Amino acid sequence: MMPPVAESALAKEERLKDLLRAYDSVGVAYSGGVDSTYLADVAHEMLGPRACLILADSPSLPRSELADATAIARERNWNLVVISTHEFGREDFLKNEGKRCYICKNELFSRMEEYARDHGIAALAYGETADDLADPTRFGKLAAKEHAVIAPLQQVGLVKEEIRQLSLQRNLPTWNKASFACLSSRVPVGTRLNVDDLIKVERAEEVLKALGFHQYRARHHGELCRIEVEPADFNKVLDPEVRARIVDALRAIGYRHVTLDLAGYRMGSTAIQLSD
Repeated sequence: MMPPVAESALAKEERLKDLLRAYDSVGVAYSGGVDSTYLADVAHEMLGPRACLILADSPSLPRSELADATAIARERNWNLVVISTHEFGREDFLKNEGKRCYICKNELFSRMEEYARDHGIAALAYGETADDLADPTRFGKLAAKEHAVIAPLQQVGLVKEEIRQLSLQRNLPTWNKASFACLSSRVPVGTRLNVDDLIKVERAEEVLKALGFHQYRARHHGELCRIEVEPADFNKVLDPEVRARIVDALRAIGYRHVTLDLAGYRMGSTAIQLSD
């Protein structure tokens, strides 16, 4: 159970409400993650149907994430629209070099711009937080600046822990959701992306999810799948029955080798390029 919401976080939420209320209408980049779900809920509270939650579908989004995000929006009567993005039709994205995240966000915001223009939406927003300023792997902020997409959570200084507390207060099911990034992030920078590999990653992570792991990654290295879980879960992975189920399932998916990363779960490990 989380501690009570701090007064400072409540004050930031009030500033967030004021910020959103000032817009005639807002299109929110919604993914079903902790931050975008909280932003969506506050935007809906302030603007009702004039808050449009834009959920982008592509091979980088697991089917279970799409289903969960859609279910939350329907349960809360949000104005949800699902659009398609086409980053997998771009050679500069498939090359998976250092600007992959920028290219992906640029595609997202371009499609959102088109939708906003066609439907008279005054402003676009996404769930960048104050924490994200210190994350060197998040290059999407450049695309946001180029497309004039606002980051309201960041503007009022909200950090992840505060967003979780405020989400719990709002009875949002995402308040304790694990951190998530698109499936393309499971492939090392410099390794070409293809949809078949992402399908394997998605299926591997569904295995870990079904076994009850909370924070995990299945990192794709050709015929090898490198599993990251929190160090506290190492013993669970190494339990003979669980280990056998993981190995058998991932070999059935198409991986020849299955390893446990002793460094544990960490964000952006496939984005790190080691020097010689």
